Amino acid sequence: MSKQTRTTISILLRYVVLCVVGIVMFYPMLWMFGASLKESNNEIYSTISFIPKNPSFQAYFDAWNATGVPFGDFMINTYLMVLPKVVGIVISTVITSYGFSRFEFVGKKALFALLMSTLFLPQVVLNIPQFLMFTDMGWVDSYKPLVVPAFFANETTFVFMMVQFMRSVSKEMEEAAEIDGCNSLQRLFYIVVPIVKPSIVSVALFQFMWSSNDFQGPLIYINSVSKYPASLGLRLLTDSETGFEWNKVLALSVVTIIPTLIVFFLAQDQFVEGIAAGGVKG
Repeated sequence: MSKQTRTTISILLRYVVLCVVGIVMFYPMLWMFGASLKESNNEIYSTISFIPKNPSFQAYFDAWNATGVPFGDFMINTYLMVLPKVVGIVISTVITSYGFSRFEFVGKKALFALLMSTLFLPQVVLNIPQFLMFTDMGWVDSYKPLVVPAFFANETTFVFMMVQFMRSVSKEMEEAAEIDGCNSLQRLFYIVVPIVKPSIVSVALFQFMWSSNDFQGPLIYINSVSKYPASLGLRLLTDSETGFEWNKVLALSVVTIIPTLIVFFLAQDQFVEGIAAGGVKG
């Protein structure tokens, strides 16, 4: 067998494996969409096939107002919470990471070690003291407990990731900009940010997905149904006593993930570049 033949077979096998893995990973989402077009729970339970016997979008129409509040309101509430949170985490993470990666100050190592130590602190340990604190501040039943902390770089993982990226940026470029009269913020936004843009997109995308899917945070702090995000609005469709129609639940689940899929596909090039660069530079 020639070398060219072995190379061709190797490439074909690689693509076959990738296609199989892709199908296995994508199938649950495909099944969810197919099941949302089925007519009843019996049809959903009877087979693992995603192809409905009589496809119908009726579940989407029936589920939209099934909770008494249009599901569109829950979607709007979600992004009233998510978008400020993404902006806050990006700005605070970039500024904090730049400070740790570029400046020397008293207690820098101790503060960075303290920051990194919070990675080992489970969120469940913080829930009660945070809830009591935000209750005393009068922030319960609002989005403030979910949004405001993001403006103080509360996601340590992102700070750690961005610090590694910024340390790889050549200091000579910043020194040249400093000679031209740029201050620290100007050097950050005109020199560093364009270079680490893929990692910033990765941070924003991760935060967007995590916040959109967050169930526990809104469950703890949001009391009014009119302020529920989609994750809690979707929960209203389920009734453990009388049962519920899965096609309606799955229909709204499809609606919920569509914005996340759109954002991911729009940002996928930058996202992949950021992840790949992190694998090389980290």
